Amino acid sequence: MSRRHILVIDAPYYSEISASLMEGVLQALEEEGATHSYVSVPGVLEIPTALAMALEGSKHYDGYVLIGCVIRGETTHYDIVANESARAIMELSVRHRLALGNGIQTVENEAQAWARAKVAEKNKGGGAARAALEMIALREKLS
Repeated sequence: MSRRHILVIDAPYYSEISASLMEGVLQALEEEGATHSYVSVPGVLEIPTALAMALEGSKHYDGYVLIGCVIRGETTHYDIVANESARAIMELSVRHRLALGNGIQTVENEAQAWARAKVAEKNKGGGAARAALEMIALREKLS
């Protein structure tokens, strides 16, 4: 089994929350001996476009981990960002059969975001990295 190489796409709009998610991602990848490349985009809505660009690029990635956070505010913008980014990611994931871990947090408030981002709590970044690695293994098993 060769060493896995993962592309991590981060939307660090909430930079401290993203940093905590990234800590979990890196810890999980390191535990499994995987390497990674990293790109940052302005916001969660840009993640699907960055993923599509990566798929068209010449570099090969075994899997993808997506991280970021959307916190509900006073307008319907939350719904657009959460729903449209999830729809586009799922569409790309299924169409291209991607081994993908979606660690984008869509939450009601900052306390929920922190509970999910902290490695010592729900560690959703680590969970997303492990999901991508498990999907790589499943793809190999089914191929």
